[in-house]
Amino acid sequence: MAKGLSEAARKALAATDWRKMDAMTDADITRQIASNPDAAPDMAPEIDVRAIRRAAGMTQVEFAAVYDFSIRTVQEWERGAKKPSGPTRTLLRAIKADPDGLRKALARA
Repeated sequence: MAKGLSEAARKALAATDWRKMDAMTDADITRQIASNPDAAPDMAPEIDVRAIRRAAGMTQVEFAAVYDFSIRTVQEWERGAKKPSGPTRTLLRAIKADPDGLRKALARA
């Protein structure tokens, strides 16, 4: 176990059924979070990657190639299997605001 943990934390970790935790699906986790009144809501606004890509007039393959994403990642974002986060969200917002300008800037780099 990790150093610096309180006795209560050590006991809680030891009592955790990790196999049960590993077996939880994303839907199970979402339901648990939704049912917990103390859980903080996800405040990040949704990013519609498909709409951004279509507004740029690109196929998934073109979008992935131009902006240096993997095609699989673009597909997963568009079908909702994964959500972009961190710097990727910033890049997608920049693409949405000026897809041609960003494409030109990346081509020069």
